[in-house]
Amino acid sequence: MATTTRISKPPMPLKTGGRRLWRSVLARFALAEHEKVMLLECCRTIDTIDDLVAIAAADGVVIESPQGRKAHPALTEARQQRLVLTRLLRMLGIPDDADEPAEGDDA
Repeated sequence: MATTTRISKPPMPLKTGGRRLWRSVLARFALAEHEKVMLLECCRTIDTIDDLVAIAAADGVVIESPQGRKAHPALTEARQQRLVLTRLLRMLGIPDDADEPAEGDDA
């Protein structure tokens, strides 16, 4: 992936989180078409996570079930989607800024 300044418009119907990731990645990297497809899946996954977290926030993180109190299923699915997102980002090869030494730090 090469550095670029041209940012293509986020595909529809991405939501806030997905659009934010789309713009931030394309602001730093020039992606091949197959990489843009993978980035789109990352963006959709972020939007799904945001939706699931909103559902759990509205309903409460613990729900009543026939088996008793348990974690909201949306939280469980959000956790699974986070794992998917991590794998997609790793496959895309986006460097983790947290792993880069800060300017002036010795590696």
